[in-house]
Parts: sequence; C-alpha cells; structure tokens
Amino acid sequence: MQSLYDFYAVGQEELRLLSKIQYPKDLRELKVDELPQVCDELRQDIVQELSVNPGHLASSLGVAEITVALHYVYNTPEDRIVWDVGHQAYGHKILTGRREQFCTNRKLGGIKPFPSPTESEYDTFACGHASNSISAALGMAVAAKLEGKKKRHVVAVIGDGAMSGGLAFEGLNNVSSSPNDLLIILNDNNMSIDRSVGGMKQYLLNLSTNETYNAIKFKTNNWLYRKGLMNDARKNGLQRLANAFKSAIAHQQNVFEGMNIRYFGPFDGHDVKELVRILRQIKDMKGPKLLHLHTQKGHGYAPAEKDVTTWHAPGKFDPETGERIVDKDPSKPQKYQDVFGHTLLELAQQNPKIVGVTPAMPSGCSLNIMMKEMPERTFDVGIAEGHAVTFSGGMAKDGLLPFCNIYSAFSQRAFDNIIHDVALLNLHVVFCFDRAGLVGEDGSTHHGAFDLAALRPIPNLTISSPMDEHELRRLMYTAQLPDKGPFVIRYPRGGGVLRDWRCPFEEIKVGTGRKLRDGSDVAVLSIGPIGNNVAEAIEELSSLSSQSSQASTASMISAAHYDMRFLKPIDENILQEVAEKFSRIVTVENGVKTGGLGSAVIEWMNDHGFHPEVIRLGLPDTEFVEHGTVKELQHIVGLDKDAIIKAIKGI
Repeated sequence: MQSLYDFYAVGQEELRLLSKIQYPKDLRELKVDELPQVCDELRQDIVQELSVNPGHLASSLGVAEITVALHYVYNTPEDRIVWDVGHQAYGHKILTGRREQFCTNRKLGGIKPFPSPTESEYDTFACGHASNSISAALGMAVAAKLEGKKKRHVVAVIGDGAMSGGLAFEGLNNVSSSPNDLLIILNDNNMSIDRSVGGMKQYLLNLSTNETYNAIKFKTNNWLYRKGLMNDARKNGLQRLANAFKSAIAHQQNVFEGMNIRYFGPFDGHDVKELVRILRQIKDMKGPKLLHLHTQKGHGYAPAEKDVTTWHAPGKFDPETGERIVDKDPSKPQKYQDVFGHTLLELAQQNPKIVGVTPAMPSGCSLNIMMKEMPERTFDVGIAEGHAVTFSGGMAKDGLLPFCNIYSAFSQRAFDNIIHDVALLNLHVVFCFDRAGLVGEDGSTHHGAFDLAALRPIPNLTISSPMDEHELRRLMYTAQLPDKGPFVIRYPRGGGVLRDWRCPFEEIKVGTGRKLRDGSDVAVLSIGPIGNNVAEAIEELSSLSSQSSQASTASMISAAHYDMRFLKPIDENILQEVAEKFSRIVTVENGVKTGGLGSAVIEWMNDHGFHPEVIRLGLPDTEFVEHGTVKELQHIVGLDKDAIIKAIKGI
C-alpha cells in the first residue's frame, strides 16, 4: 500500500475510488474488498484539503472506517445516522454529495463547519455541542415506530469524550426504558480534545479485558437466531443470565448491559471489512444495542497520531512533511486565552485558595499553564459544563476560590447551574467565558452570542468584559478579592491589541466604566474588546470631520466614547452624565443586542425619565450568524469600523 507521503508526490488523480463516489449509493456499488482503499483515499483527501483550509483534522481521520461502513451498510439518508461532536464528520460530508464543495468548508458562504439538516438531508441533527446524539437518535427511533416506518434504522455515533456529558447518560437511561431498536456506536478513542478524563474513561478501558467473552457471545447469539432457538421473548431472560455470569467471572458489571442495552465489543474500529460484517449482523436485531469500537484519533497520518491534541485543529500545514505553518511573529499580541492562563498562574501563586476548573479544554483555554505548575489545584472535569459550575460552587461553599473557564457558547449548557448552584447562594466563583462574541469559522453553534443577555437578569452576578489585555488582568485581580460573589469575565477568541500585555495588578471598582474620549454630539457606549473598533471609528470620524471643516462646520461630528466595562452593575454615574449631555446614543456590543448593553441603557434611561434616541449595534436575534472570518462576520452584522461610523453619522 502506498504511504501517505508517497501519495502527495503523485497527486489527487490517485483517488481512483473516491472520485467515483458522489453519494452513498455509489459507495454501496463497490465490493467489500475495495473499502479499505476508500478509507485510505478518504483520509488522503481530508489531509490534503485541511492542509490549506484549516479545520478539525484528527477526529475525522479517526472515524474513516466507521463512516464508510455505516454508509455502506445502511440505506442513508432514509436510515438515520446521528453524529455526536460534528468535528468527526468531515468524511461523512465528503461521501454525501459535498466533496466538490469541501474546499469551502468553514469559509464564508461555504459548507457549514458541522453537520446541519439545513444543509443536507444526510445530516440528521445539529451536532456542534457534545453528548446530544443518543437523545436525538432515540427521538428519531421512537418517531419511526409511531409513524409506521418499521424499516428505518437509527444509529447514534458518540465519541471524542462525549460519553462523559450528562445528557449522554440521560439518553442512555431513557433508551433502556423505551421500546426502540436504536444502535449506539461508541467511538472510543480515549480523547475529547485534550485527553479524556474521569471514571467512564477508565471503565471503557477496562472493558477491553473481556474481548474474548464478547466475541464468543456475539457469535453464539447469531448462531441461536439462525437456528431459531433465540427470539425476542427469550432474549431478555437469557441476557440477564448471561450478564450475571459475565459479571461473576470478570468481577465487574457492564453498565450498558445492566441497563438492558445489548453490548457488542470492543472491536477494532479501523477494520472496515469486519465493521461491515458486524453491522450487517446486528442491523436488524430488535431492542437497543451498543457497539463499542476502539479507534485512534488521527489514525493514518503519522504527525496526528503522535500529537493528537495539537492536530485536533492544527491550522495550515505541509501534508508531505507534517510541518505546521505557524505564525511566530513576536510582535503580534498574545491571545486572550494565554493572557488568562499566565495571569491565573500569577494570581494562584499569590492566593492559595485559587483553583482552576475547565470542562475538557485545558489547552484551548490555557488552563494548562497553571495545570503544569499546580496540577493538584487544577481540574479538568471532562465534557460536563453543568458539573464544572456546580463542582466550582461546592468548592466555593467551603472556602476555595474557583476560576471556572468555559467557552461562552458552551456555558449555555450550564445556565441552570449558574443560577441555582452559584448565584442563589452568592458563592465566590469567577466565571471566565472564553470565545465570547463572534468566533469566526466554527459558526453558529460556537459564537458566544447569548451570555450577556442571558445572564443579565440573574441576581448577585457581576458581569464584566475587558477592552484589552491590561483590563483583563485587572478584572481577574479584582474578581479574586474578598466578598466579590459570582463574577463573570468574558473575552473573545484570538489575539488582543497590546504587544506589552503585562501590567501591575490594580483593583477596578466594581460597576465603574471609564470615559475614553470626550465629545459633544453623540455618546458611544461599548463593552469589551469591540470597543477597539469603536475607538478606531471615532478616530477616523474625527479625522474626516477635521478635513471637512474647511468646507462646512455642519458636517463635523464630535463623538464621546465610554468603555462601560460592567454590564451588571452598570455604571449609573456614566449613564447620568450621558443622559444629561446627549440626546443621541449609540451602544456597541459583541453579543446579541436584545437584552444586552443596549437594552440595559434604554431601560435605565426610561426608568429615570430620559428619552434619547438610541441606536443599538450588536448581533441579531432574528437569525443565527453563520461562519466566516471574524472580520467578514463583523462587517455582515454591522460591528466593524465602517458600520460604527455609519451609525454615528446616521443618528
């Protein structure tokens, strides 16, 4: 077989089989013996494309055989395949009519970064966030029964650490008690993005010790069905007896079989011909089933196999050498996440009560910086945002000071926990919401659009957003001071604006903003790093006004700029000043504008008898913002410099 590197020397014309596959029906015309070659070509196509158009690489390489086998055995799209964690579904996209468009993946106007039913009938459900596949697939299986579609098969593919999410266990519990024929495929690669953690990880590893038993049981069941000695009426009793026997000899209980979900495995998830054989044999079995497959994240591409965390989403790289193309310009500002990571370590060195918590993202949020130095004070809880919040609340209740770092979009999954388990008791937990606002190419499932509006009504919360890296450090320092209660700090993905980001720690009085520029005609109120766009807009507007002043003073516009810093408590002194001086106000926020800063300003003005004209700039609440670069998306939603200038002029 050709090596991966030899392939690239030859070129894409070597994709002999893949080039013939437009849809799964074309795949199903091939012989089983040709499927390994299809898997190799599929990997080669993914590596080649992602080397120039970055995306999620390692996960999709790890499921090539599972993807091919599923579309080969099942009659998709009539049969339903529900993917969990959509970054493993690139091969699925390529095999379902989107190979020619795959070069547009994650680009503005191109195909979506994750499967979506709005894009293809082969995409059965949204899967940008983890752990929802079992619940959604069970719903589809029940719907098929109730609607009389008895021949429809439903398969949930869950992996990349998603089994650690609470929703997955809720789904399993319901699967065990509802009449259904669902097949759950557990893609067990011992990974989420960083290494998966927790008891479920160890449990799945331990199950592999019983491969011989499972293989014998699988073959015996098939023989009994073929001979007519096994039917559905006898199955449950015999299954309970077999489970008891297995538990006795293996000294462990299979949690899936304990829930009356038939368990098969573990099997090699990279043997596509064996997968086809197994899927065909269990395809029409009645009742819920779980097929446990061991896979390797990044399988088939040596650099990704060696460093799966880095190659989860490696950016651009040379496909032949595996060398990543990294921008190492030292003059560029640090990423906000790295400023957070270094600052947290500094604070933790000064304050022994500080601990760090993240749900499966220590590298993504840079908690790994503190984790390396203080492993006993940092906790990766797995893909479990709700637990991360309540766990933090428990530590805060008994005297520790947790910094709980969650991506803004994923914090939505912990909304009740924030209210009930932290805010209600006014516990001192610092929530650091990374990736707030527009995140770019990951699109609508990952934009941190709703945190400001969702959290603003909750009592006891302090909600803040720094305009730059110095402000981030000062807010983090302020948040860890005594008696601050639950404290939210949100900041965006990517680089900041300051090359020299280190600064002395200084307390910022909670609920105070700052005037950055005086003016007489219009007041512009912003919160967070989007304020840098405002500053550029006002500077350009001032320059344009100065140039035009020679012709007409009527064209001059003097705009004041206030960085509010805090959404809650909002700076009422600034609002009073603005209300008394200005009749025209523009608010700017990198979040959904309904319920956020603009709404807070209008509410305060109305409550205090002021009625200025207010224009709110922010993300829309009428549609979800799709994918593209941050600059492209800011232009589309009206948050770039030109849109802010237009709004100031227009008011």
